[in-house]
Amino acid sequence: QVQLVESGGGLVQPGGSLTLSCATSGSIFNFAAMGWYRQVPGKQRELVAAITRGGTTNYADSVKGRFTIPRDNAKNTVNLQMHNLKPEDTALYYCNAARYALGSRLDSWGQGTQVTVSS
Repeated sequence: QVQLVESGGGLVQPGGSLTLSCATSGSIFNFAAMGWYRQVPGKQRELVAAITRGGTTNYADSVKGRFTIPRDNAKNTVNLQMHNLKPEDTALYYCNAARYALGSRLDSWGQGTQVTVSS
């Protein structure tokens, strides 16, 4: 069973920075892609950033230029570095790991970590 453990959430002032970390129970290369999603009450979970096994990254338009998704292959972690945070970045952030089996996508999720941007 895939285990994803997130850390690094918290309260930060607007314009500040925060780094989230997601550690996997196995090699990150077991997954076709890993990413970060976020969700606020009453809204659908949305993709923030993702990185494929081959290293291709994808970012939501709202975070381009502010967030990056580096990974540490040796530590089997994928981080989300967030800069110039805005109040609208406040959400519960989830780590995601995606695999494909028999043509179907299999998603694993972390427990979520809260990010609050407020003065």
